[in-house]
Amino acid sequence: MIKESQLNVNVAVFRQTVPAGDYFLHPIEKGQTFRILDLEGNQAADTLFYNADEVSERYSAMDTIRAQGNVYLTAGTVLRSNEDRPMLTITADTCGRHDTLGGACATESNTVRYSLEKKCMHACRDSWMLAINENEEYGLSKSDITHNINFFMNVPVTPEGGLTFEDGISGAGKYVEMRADMNILVLISNCPQLNNPCNGYNPTPVEVLIWE
Repeated sequence: MIKESQLNVNVAVFRQTVPAGDYFLHPIEKGQTFRILDLEGNQAADTLFYNADEVSERYSAMDTIRAQGNVYLTAGTVLRSNEDRPMLTITADTCGRHDTLGGACATESNTVRYSLEKKCMHACRDSWMLAINENEEYGLSKSDITHNINFFMNVPVTPEGGLTFEDGISGAGKYVEMRADMNILVLISNCPQLNNPCNGYNPTPVEVLIWE
């Protein structure tokens, strides 16, 4: 569902551009609104959410899909935790839908899906692991990398129940916006994938904004 934001970017309390292939790790306080902006279009932002007060509680694809009865995320979706509690609510979305099934790229999956020579290519899991190791104060570990959301990514479900990676449905300037329903820690890998069309074979930057 397309729903535009009423927020003014000039009064955002935080703005940061995340280069293609880089990570973003930042707390969001309960009640704040968080936006991911696709600056150039057709870019996937692989995102993990945690309860900032207890990181063992994190986003759950299963609980979110079950509660809303839909595998795609858009305006009005409540992102639920593995304790089945509301974490964030999508309040605005100009893309229309986001994937919560396709998972994130890793060196292992690149090797299996594409070829052995792709094993050394940078992947989202690498970005997350780097973020965890460079920011020990948040108390995250390798075991905390679980379900993720692929914002702006187009992963249709086939009639047979499989998944396919297709051209993105986002465009330059499109965004998704969420209100935090608890204190949140957000970890984004701005996907570096070059082997499928999720980034149009050309990874580009995104911008993140926060409002009080």
